[in-house]
Amino acid sequence: MAQTATIHNFDIELADADRNLYETLALRVARHPSESEEYLVTRVLAYVMEFAEGIEFSRGVSDPDDPAISIRDLTGRIKTWIDIGTPEAARLHKAAKSGARVVVYTHKNPEQFLKQLAGEKIHRPDELELYAMDRGLVAALAARLDRRVAFSVSITDRELYLSIGTETLTGAVTRLTLVVSP
Repeated sequence: MAQTATIHNFDIELADADRNLYETLALRVARHPSESEEYLVTRVLAYVMEFAEGIEFSRGVSDPDDPAISIRDLTGRIKTWIDIGTPEAARLHKAAKSGARVVVYTHKNPEQFLKQLAGEKIHRPDELELYAMDRGLVAALAARLDRRVAFSVSITDRELYLSIGTETLTGAVTRLTLVVSP
């Protein structure tokens, strides 16, 4: 019998000082059996970091050509393509050719990710926005993952301050630089 997705509910109080954005988010997020807890947590944190009108999660593995998260305009055109993990260069090339802003949040080894992309053909590589999530923060939040999770998050200078229960977790989101060959 095939395993089904697990639904996680996140109640998040967002205070993003970098963008002067304050919201209360109630997210229902499906976690496919092949998806790690770290990937799910990174997906949720990326959603929070990029929160804007028109943001939505993809339908997951049923739509492998879609980004993990997208921000669409009123016509349905993707304005921002947001991927999680370590997408291949060909995927980023395709995303960049769509004309959308392309952002990647990785929870894996950032040096390895940059090495994987080095020298590969990617459209507009200098416009890619690559970020490394603090791996300690991702692991700490993943350890507290439950079917229902409530936390508040403050963002200042791309530093996340998460209050969950009586605990505070912190971690930076670091911009990565892809070395582009001439």
